[in-house]
Amino acid sequence: MAQPHDKSLSRASSVAVDTFLDALKGKSVVAASASRGRMIFALDATMSRQPTWDMAQRLQTRMFEVAGKLGGLDAQLVYFRGLNECRASRFVADGAGLGALMGKISCQGGHTQIARVLEHVRTEAGVKPVGALIYVGDAMEEHVDELCALAGQVALLGVKAFMFQEGAEPVARQAFGEIARITGGAFATFDANAPQRLADLLGAAAAYAAGGRSALEKQAREGGAAACLLLGQMR
Repeated sequence: MAQPHDKSLSRASSVAVDTFLDALKGKSVVAASASRGRMIFALDATMSRQPTWDMAQRLQTRMFEVAGKLGGLDAQLVYFRGLNECRASRFVADGAGLGALMGKISCQGGHTQIARVLEHVRTEAGVKPVGALIYVGDAMEEHVDELCALAGQVALLGVKAFMFQEGAEPVARQAFGEIARITGGAFATFDANAPQRLADLLGAAAAYAAGGRSALEKQAREGGAAACLLLGQMR
């Protein structure tokens, strides 16, 4: 699969988003560093997701705050929406870059494209290690067996998936839980009316991406309920 930032994958993309992504490609957003963790932050941007998209935009800085205490984190935003749009930013080193991009994106109707997200993660991790995939969504409209096969390929590259589901739709719950299990990651649900839950989950997953299991264990020892929840499932 071509990488999601390839323009051929974004026929429905707005001019504003294209311009922003092209600007990111044209400059060094973050210097490569072997000491920093790398994480992919993927979101469902189909129509039902707009309220939670706005919430995630506000909360995503929590990931960088936590990671900053552990040596830093380079994060990439991946999103899908519409009929055939799946895109990725460059890796950035702070929440301002992701926040600016997310502010330019509006949700559009369409089906889920989780397979394309996993394919992209596989490509990125094949080039340079990726510590974690954080995925936020509420639905799954694809073949679960295909997703599980891709999750297995991602797992072989050392990527753990942290699958966070808004609501409790049963098909998505089963698929997200299985992807997390196959990769050795974790699954959790959250309510859009309780944003602190998602903030805590994002922070815990970012701690793992930046500092590994020991960083997550430290959070748990300090009373982090989200860290305890994730550790209880991880292997």
